[in-house]
Amino acid sequence: MSRPPTGPTSGFSRLPPACRPRSVLGLDCGSTTTKAALFSLNEQGRLSLVARRDAPTTVEAPLEDVTIGVRQALSALEEATGWELLDPSPGGGLVKPQAGPRRGVDVVVATSSAGGGLRVLVAGVMRAMTAESAERAALGAGAIVSEVIAVDDGRRPHEKLERIRQLEPDMILLAGGVDGGNVSHVAGLAELVFTAGARPRFALDGLDRLPVVFAGNREAADEVRQILGSHTVFSPVANLRPRLEQENVFPAKLEMQELFMTHVMAHAPNYRGLASWVESVVPTPAAVGQAVEMVAASLGDPVLAVDVGGATTDMFSVHDGRLYRSVSANLGLSYSALNLLQAAGAAAIQRWLPHPWPEADFGDAIADKSLRPTTLPETIEDLQLEQALAREALRLSLERHRGIVVGLKGIHQQREIGDIFEQTPTGRTLVEMDRLKAIVGSGGVLSHAPEPWQAAAMLIDGLEPAGVTLLFYDRGFLFPYAGALASLSAKDAREILFGDALVPLGTVVSARSRSERRRAAPGRPVFEAVFAPPGESPRRVEVAWGELRILPLPSSCRARLDLEPASPEVDVGGGPGELWSGMAEGGAVGLILDARGRPLHPPHARARGTRTRFDPGQWERASQAAGLAACRPEAAPGPEGDGTGG
Repeated sequence: MSRPPTGPTSGFSRLPPACRPRSVLGLDCGSTTTKAALFSLNEQGRLSLVARRDAPTTVEAPLEDVTIGVRQALSALEEATGWELLDPSPGGGLVKPQAGPRRGVDVVVATSSAGGGLRVLVAGVMRAMTAESAERAALGAGAIVSEVIAVDDGRRPHEKLERIRQLEPDMILLAGGVDGGNVSHVAGLAELVFTAGARPRFALDGLDRLPVVFAGNREAADEVRQILGSHTVFSPVANLRPRLEQENVFPAKLEMQELFMTHVMAHAPNYRGLASWVESVVPTPAAVGQAVEMVAASLGDPVLAVDVGGATTDMFSVHDGRLYRSVSANLGLSYSALNLLQAAGAAAIQRWLPHPWPEADFGDAIADKSLRPTTLPETIEDLQLEQALAREALRLSLERHRGIVVGLKGIHQQREIGDIFEQTPTGRTLVEMDRLKAIVGSGGVLSHAPEPWQAAAMLIDGLEPAGVTLLFYDRGFLFPYAGALASLSAKDAREILFGDALVPLGTVVSARSRSERRRAAPGRPVFEAVFAPPGESPRRVEVAWGELRILPLPSSCRARLDLEPASPEVDVGGGPGELWSGMAEGGAVGLILDARGRPLHPPHARARGTRTRFDPGQWERASQAAGLAACRPEAAPGPEGDGTGG
């Protein structure tokens, strides 16, 4: 970044300043891949990346020992760096603390989503109120929500019982009722869980007991405990909705993370060995969320972060200092490629391809990705298909995220008489693309795109930011390590996050119009940009509808930018017809002027079954005109594993 980050983070320091680590080792045990990254103090006294290596995760048969995969990743790291990390003695672990220039490490943090991550069944009284708050709490804890059961979800009791019996969650989050309110409804939910005989995915201490986090009416806690009895591990925490106007998800999130490590990860083969090596172990999505909170604390919110994986696409956003997360469990680029095809439709994916594919070849290629999820693109056509899938995964996941990230429903709002004609409804989405300060991309398809402009293209096409937005991407999957370290030392976590992990792509200006008819006329002037890089004379650039232009601006530069709409209908960030002035941040791509309009894919066109064609070649032509490198098909790695869960 062009200037050092400032501001508080959500983490807290457990390492006193005098004990600042000289080296940090980060481990991420994913479902398919175990990653290891080594950081060390550089000549400027800042933690920087030394190297990063991967190995297959070894929790499944025949090895069934999580530490074997960790050792393999660490051995590769030792070979690459000459740094002694593993104790060679029989049964030895890690060399700690650092005992020389390249021997041992001071701090080791780990994240994990091995075994499929944390699976939670959510049960709440009202689907649009307490159950929705409970779902947000579970997602914020890094969980995959297997099911949401509510009194008013429209299903009959026997249907709910059958659904609960089918699931084998890691735990249940049970919520409902305000403090001091009705007890019978939440007690009825507890009866439902008890009658269904819900069983955990893993046995606890040899017993078939299911962890239950109760975050409902405190007056009902004793009755719910009596109903569930000795069949569960009962963990009461503060009410999620102590009042209708208040939501308090943090205690439930913290308890679920603790239970995940003690009751779920503890069943990973030789987890005890791994735990003895590290200072901190957290669920991978929770660590990524912690890193996103640090980004928002530095840049200001709202910010949006995305993680596109092989099986899932995760989205995080921060609004008014609060983190939200959603998981699109069946929208991925390899394991879930066929699900993505079904959800988006072939026409929606093919419109991003520069050349149409024969229908049979197109379907076979996506099926092949699903059958061979760990293979990487080998040709330029394979790469183009993967990047087209990524755009649709982002678009559909954003729709889901907007539906989850909403204001509290069912609350009473105090209004003045002047607001009577402008009453904002409760439960409205908080994700407004024209208010975003920044977008951060992660996942193999973005982090390892052959050219940075391709990562920017996927983010812009899939998410359609409006106005003026900063773009970043996570180079090398380093976000989890920064997030895990934040709970030990916020300062060191920021150095990793803003030093090596967060790579600026640049600034995008996205114009839109209130009049679709005027926007539909290619070549009509849309706005004028006055662009003044440091030390240079101002440049005046006129942009017309349909254009996409890139102006070079390096990562170390900030430039004065003035944007003037060509008509009252045009909004470039300041409002319809209003001038926007500010600073544009540079990056690996630069300043992107996008006058293709919003939305890029009108819903009415898809409803009629027509194929809305775009010109995917615009991006490559714009990058070539800006002096950026063209696509190199021989350097086309794809997603590693499953995003944060990889």
